[in-house]
Amino acid sequence: MSEQLLYTASVNFEAARLVTCLPSGHRSRKLHGHSFLTEVRCSLPEKWASFPGNEIEQLQEQLASAVSLLDYNDLNLVIEQPTDENIARWIRSQLDLSHIDAISVQSTVNEGVDIDSHEQAHIWRRYTFESAHQLPNVPLGHKCGRMHGHGFEVILHANQDIGGREIGVDYDYLDSLWAPIYAELDHACLNDIPGLSNPTSEVISCWIWQRIKPHLSELSWVTVYETASCGAHFDGKNYRIWKEMTFDSAMQLQHAPEGDSRRRIHGHTYTLRLHLHAELDEVKGWTVDFGDVKQLFDPIFKRLDHHPLYEIDGLEDTNIESLIRWIKGQASPLLPHLDRIDLYETRGCGAILSWGNIGPALPI
Repeated sequence: MSEQLLYTASVNFEAARLVTCLPSGHRSRKLHGHSFLTEVRCSLPEKWASFPGNEIEQLQEQLASAVSLLDYNDLNLVIEQPTDENIARWIRSQLDLSHIDAISVQSTVNEGVDIDSHEQAHIWRRYTFESAHQLPNVPLGHKCGRMHGHGFEVILHANQDIGGREIGVDYDYLDSLWAPIYAELDHACLNDIPGLSNPTSEVISCWIWQRIKPHLSELSWVTVYETASCGAHFDGKNYRIWKEMTFDSAMQLQHAPEGDSRRRIHGHTYTLRLHLHAELDEVKGWTVDFGDVKQLFDPIFKRLDHHPLYEIDGLEDTNIESLIRWIKGQASPLLPHLDRIDLYETRGCGAILSWGNIGPALPI
């Protein structure tokens, strides 16, 4: 698959709404409000920005202008049925951009929708459970071979346009499917549950998929967070994992105009996600060990963290494109299953570089 670079920008807005298409008595038929978060992911033509490194800010300015009519407003005055999906479609209609990959709207940290480049709506809903497990087939001395526990998170992703349910309007159907699974997983030792004798993130995601898919044809991915910084996806056939980390670095944009503050030395707490795609090891129950990813990437991490990026050999500039391509060049020989890198300067503002199956969006 050819390489694809997407720039991302996000904007918050505060708004009230009521969704009258829901059944009588539903709580969301009453006037209520949210701190919405919207994100645009977009491929940009060469020299689209006023200077290299200004892509994110210009994209964010366009997004902010598009949602300005929604901010601190009654959404029903603007959008007839302001569901998350309809809000995302409305925002897309307001953007004068020709290369949009996706528009996302999160009404809460636990639910949202992505409208992709084919105008299809992918909704997601987050759940949690608290459990213990141990991995019986890991190498001797591996910490995960000991009984331990996690506050797991699960995200169910569904393509609204595949089935006939209005699940993009009301997430309650997903809740009803999750309830019996939660009852089985929460406050339990996962190893004692049939089918989870080797409960890696990958195996758990497949186990959940097998229970949800027969009742939800729209299901497209199951995501399992083992910790806040790593997890696995499963789509019925393919497994993907990611490892997330942050690093604190100084930078400056050398092409910024004179007098622009970004020309000065400044910095960010960057969020970096490394995504890998590999076949499942039937014995170990994982694709790639999260710990191995961290260990192999550590020399690169140490070159980035608490360092001035503009002094790194081989890094042409410290703008997001130069940096993410430099990371790919350094990491790919060490992590052959790596096929996507997400890099954010601030929440939802950064870039995604992919050269494989891009996989599902993760909430920001």
